[in-house]
Amino acid sequence: MNNEEIISRDLSVLWHPCTQMKDHEWLPLIPIKQAEGVWLEDFNGNRYLDAISSWWVNLFGHSNPEINAAIQQQTEKLEHVLLAGFTHEAVIELSEKLIALLPSGLDRCFYADNGSSAIEVALKMSFHYWRNLDFTKKTRFITLENSYHGETLGALAAGNVTLYKDTYAPLLMDVITVPSPDCFHRAEGESPEAYTRRMFEPMRATLEQHHHETCAVIIEPLVQCAGYMRMYEPVYLELLRKACDEFNVHLIADEIAVGFGRTGTLFACEQADISPDFICLSKGLTGGYLPLSVVATPNKIYEAFYDDYQTLRAFLHSHSYTGNAIGCSAALATLSIFEKNNVIAANQKLANHIRQATEHLKTHPHVAEVRQHGMITAIEMVQDKKTRSPYPWQERRGLRVYQHGLKNNMLLRPLGDVIYFMPPYIITPDEIDQMVKVATEGIDIATRD
Repeated sequence: MNNEEIISRDLSVLWHPCTQMKDHEWLPLIPIKQAEGVWLEDFNGNRYLDAISSWWVNLFGHSNPEINAAIQQQTEKLEHVLLAGFTHEAVIELSEKLIALLPSGLDRCFYADNGSSAIEVALKMSFHYWRNLDFTKKTRFITLENSYHGETLGALAAGNVTLYKDTYAPLLMDVITVPSPDCFHRAEGESPEAYTRRMFEPMRATLEQHHHETCAVIIEPLVQCAGYMRMYEPVYLELLRKACDEFNVHLIADEIAVGFGRTGTLFACEQADISPDFICLSKGLTGGYLPLSVVATPNKIYEAFYDDYQTLRAFLHSHSYTGNAIGCSAALATLSIFEKNNVIAANQKLANHIRQATEHLKTHPHVAEVRQHGMITAIEMVQDKKTRSPYPWQERRGLRVYQHGLKNNMLLRPLGDVIYFMPPYIITPDEIDQMVKVATEGIDIATRD
């Protein structure tokens, strides 16, 4: 079997996500036969360094022996059982470990299948909490410009990236949108922290005006990942936590993409020393192996649903594969790797290496900014460096970087004209150097005319 045969079979039966399928008339699919560590291998023997962790999910490499073993052992005992009226050891142990690791005050775990589903759970749970307490006017949510929380209808409504949202606007609930603290827009000479503080003012004003009708504020801590990897400073989280307490509004932290060490701490909220009312986790939770998500919340919220059945206060949200035993075992193995290998300290060294390796791009004539939080680095290509004016989106400059990457054994999948790195934590300094070299060449090619 070769690439061409696999591609032909694929295009006759599949519809791929986040893809204009007509592109594949001239942009070949890459069929992957096997993978190990940071490397993917296609059916023709070509290898690709997975610089984006296969859509941000893989933490410790493909075919990781420890996670492989945990999954195999679990399949020999229990593959799945419903979590309504039943339970199992893996989901209990995972919940215990997560609660011990999460910011203090998060006491209960509610499981779902994927990141978008976790957002749906948090939105519904927040609304339902206020309803159970007779705050019936609280029906709305506050979100940030340029935010992204998933593709299901509730999650899509809570986001603000027009590319994904505008088509479905008639189907979506109405939310209150506040300017983002995204530091790309700070004034010349203004520090990221000063700008972040200044951009909290619209949020505070919105809470003052709308707190009586607001269930929760939902944010992606520190990095708006699908929003072109735009970043802001931890002080925003600190100010927001205080304001949510002051105005009696929940804080939902969407750490689906940024959790589990991506921003330099195990959870991004740690950098502001805050605890949200809901934290949503997925992606890296299972090390990139299986779909699993969790919403953690305090006992105070759990207790608002705890009553006699006849009161109809229970949270009746469910998924068939909630708390899947194999997924939970993969997650336990992932957490075990963190515990045994001092991953966060090792990541700090890797992040410093990425910072040094990308330093030269700051002076590139068509790079407006190189930004970084921990193991996430983004390079924003622009038409004019001085004015930061973008290229016309129709030119798809980032796609040229993607194509150059594939020709040079590198998986780089830009967000528009933003080239980013979010590699597995087992990447080596030499592999980082190669990753940056190929990206730099791609940027040179993409901005040549």
